[in-house]
Amino acid sequence: MAYPLMKTLITLAALATATLLSAPSLAAAIDAEAVNAAQIQSVPLEKPQQKPPEPDAAIVKLQVLLDRGGASPGVIDGFFCDNLIKAIAGFEAQQKLPVDGKLDPDVLARLTDAVPAVQAYAITADDGQDLVASIPEDYAKQAEMPQLGYTSIAEKLAERFHMDVNLLKSLNPTAVFVPGETIAVTISGTPKAGVVKRIDVNRKTGQVFALADDGALLSIYPATIGSEDTPSPTGLHKVKGVSRMPVYTYNPKINFQQGNNRAKLELPGGPNGPVGSVWIDLTEPTYGIHGTPEPELIGKAGSHGCVRLTNWDAEELAGMVKPGVTVEFVD
Repeated sequence: MAYPLMKTLITLAALATATLLSAPSLAAAIDAEAVNAAQIQSVPLEKPQQKPPEPDAAIVKLQVLLDRGGASPGVIDGFFCDNLIKAIAGFEAQQKLPVDGKLDPDVLARLTDAVPAVQAYAITADDGQDLVASIPEDYAKQAEMPQLGYTSIAEKLAERFHMDVNLLKSLNPTAVFVPGETIAVTISGTPKAGVVKRIDVNRKTGQVFALADDGALLSIYPATIGSEDTPSPTGLHKVKGVSRMPVYTYNPKINFQQGNNRAKLELPGGPNGPVGSVWIDLTEPTYGIHGTPEPELIGKAGSHGCVRLTNWDAEELAGMVKPGVTVEFVD
C-alpha cells in the first residue's frame, strides 16, 4: 500500500540528491556559542559539491530541534545529507503541515525551542565503566570477547547525545574525555512515549514510520534497509518481541559470509555488536529491526537484509512496540 506521505518523501529524496551548490562553502570553526546563536532559517537545503571542512552550526541546531520534535535526522553531525530533508518532511507530516521538506515560516515557528541546543556536561566516573580496548573486525575474535562495548568515553557520550563522535570532538577541541572534565554536548530529545500499532518500512526512501492506532505519525527514522545482494523482506509481518543488548548468532549458511568465518558463532551483546544495542524480532525468520555499531552510516550503506537504525532510534522504537504490531515493507 502506497501512502501519500511516502510518495512525497520519495520525490524529496530524489530532489535532495540531485541539487548541488555551484561551489563548496567554507564553514567556520564550531563551538557551543555558535550553535546556540545560529539561525536555522539560514540553512541551505542543498547538497554541496564537496563536504565542508567543518560542521555547520546552524545545521547542528536544526538537527537537534528535529530530533526533539520526533523526526530523527539520524546522527547529529552538522553536515547536510538526505536524512536532513527527510526529517524536515517527517516533521511537517507530524505537524499536519504541507509536506515539501522546506523550512517555511510554519515549520520554523514550530521548531522554536528556548532550550539551548548545546549545553555543558560533566563526565562522571560511571562514563568510564564497561569500555573495551577495541572491536576487532573478525567475528571469530569478537566471539571471544566478554562484551562488545564502547571503545572510549567519547564514543559512549556521542551515542548518548545522538552525536557523531567527530562533532563531539569539534565542539571540544582540547578535551581528553576523562571523568571530572566538563564538555559541550548537544541536548537532543527524550525518548518518545506512545503506543505504536503499525510500522511502515519504506525501502525506496530509506525510512521507518511509527504510527499510532489512529494513523498519527509518532516518530520517523532514517534507516538502512537491505541491499541488492541481501534484500529486505516484502509484504506484511509482525513484531515477535524485543531483545536488548542481544547476543548475535552468526550463521553463514543462513545469513551471509563474514571474512573467512564458515562456522556458526555466538557474539556477545553490546552497542558495538553487529545489531547494536537492541533487536526487534520479526515473524519473518532471521529478520529484525535493530541498532548499529556505525550510526554515521545509517541511510548511506547497505545492510544484510534487516532494517538498521541508530542505536538510540532503535531503542526508542523498541520502547513503543509490543508483540503483534504489524510491520509492512513497501516501495
